[in-house]
Amino acid sequence: MARLVVVSNRVALPDSTTRAGGLAIALKAALRPQNGVWFGWSGKVSSSTELKTVEHDNITYVTADLARSDYQEFYNGFANRVLWPILHYRLDLVEFTRRDFGGYTRVNEYFASQLDTVLRPDDIIWVHDYHFIPLAKALRDRGHRNRIGFFLHIPFPPPEILTALPSHDRLVPALCHYDLVGFQTDIDAGNFSRYLALERGLPWASGNSFQFYDRVVEFGAFPIGVEAERFNKVARRAVHTKFVKDVVDSLSGREMIIGVDRLDYSKGLPLRMDAFEHFLQLYPDWRSKCTYLQITPRSRTEIPEYEEIGEQVAARAGRINGAYGEANWTPLRYVNRAHSHTALAGLYRNARAALVTPLRDGMNLVAKEYVAAQDADNPGVLILSRFAGAAREMKAALLVNPYDTEGVASAINQALSMPLAERRQRHDELYKGLVEHDIARWAEQFLSALRRPPQTVDWPSKFRVV
Repeated sequence: MARLVVVSNRVALPDSTTRAGGLAIALKAALRPQNGVWFGWSGKVSSSTELKTVEHDNITYVTADLARSDYQEFYNGFANRVLWPILHYRLDLVEFTRRDFGGYTRVNEYFASQLDTVLRPDDIIWVHDYHFIPLAKALRDRGHRNRIGFFLHIPFPPPEILTALPSHDRLVPALCHYDLVGFQTDIDAGNFSRYLALERGLPWASGNSFQFYDRVVEFGAFPIGVEAERFNKVARRAVHTKFVKDVVDSLSGREMIIGVDRLDYSKGLPLRMDAFEHFLQLYPDWRSKCTYLQITPRSRTEIPEYEEIGEQVAARAGRINGAYGEANWTPLRYVNRAHSHTALAGLYRNARAALVTPLRDGMNLVAKEYVAAQDADNPGVLILSRFAGAAREMKAALLVNPYDTEGVASAINQALSMPLAERRQRHDELYKGLVEHDIARWAEQFLSALRRPPQTVDWPSKFRVV
């Protein structure tokens, strides 16, 4: 049987002290039956070019270090200061330099050269996320004709935004060297097809596919899920842990609203706090009766925009607590510390409402995990941004516009006041969807599509792309 080779920026090594998330668990499950390989960056910055290999539980983990200049230009530079903002529709935050684009291209060539020493002719290759858009082309240039799939975990913007990227005509067409390109939603997939048709003039092959030279590139939406039933069991156990009990006891019987987000400008945290402030202004009866817990681990601290968003959020938290707090009640608890999945599961289960209001998100698994953690007999209510990919599936949530802070404030009041019967009905619909479209099904559907025999076409010379 052909091996599955997974490529990602970070590799969930078996000896890692960090608890594996749902994605890592799903990828390991897909790799294990096939003696698979997981390849990517080690997370270390060094001058070493030697690959590190670890074999565990039928999976071979292969990692490479990055040189300091590669890390700065590839990761801190082009990946996180150009691709991340532009793919999240934030043209105002893009900081393009040809040096960083050169570093991004160079690292993809470096990883292709390293992967070249590992690959076999019949391997199936599954590449993950925006760090490795050009990787398939680099592998094709080295003679590899394997089936190669790509999955983008974050949004894909329309051509009107994407073409603002100075190197878009070199970067985006590189995706056509993959056999299958997967997105979180049909909107993202549609934006990709519009780009290929309008900007590159590629002809349709059939269905969701385009002709590219003498081959076909297929694309589609493959919404990622969570391990809903397992996460519910974790949540049921977690409510009995000392940490969760201590948090619940500290609320003194008040309702809890929860938000869990990495500190990132795409998450809409300043506007979310503005909405909570409006809630306290517009619905004074809830003062002293609820507490908003916002857990926000810091990330990418070397990038100035992330330091700035941290200052904005902290300032708002202080302002809200200063204006509305009392000696025996703090309206907003703002925590910059990461917590384990088990601890979060217990907190989710005890929260009457969750605020998941990104300005733009590929999917947002916090929304799905919050629903999965709930007690079906007394569930909480999900308040979800229309601009999260999860909103395409989770219609029974309270869908909001994160830019409309008074509208979000109204949704908070609605969630806290919602009758039990309505909460149960909404949760039942959401939970059934999570179980039916869990993360295992996501992996199975993508890999099944990738393993289909390749199509070939006659490529008219007038459609050749340079």
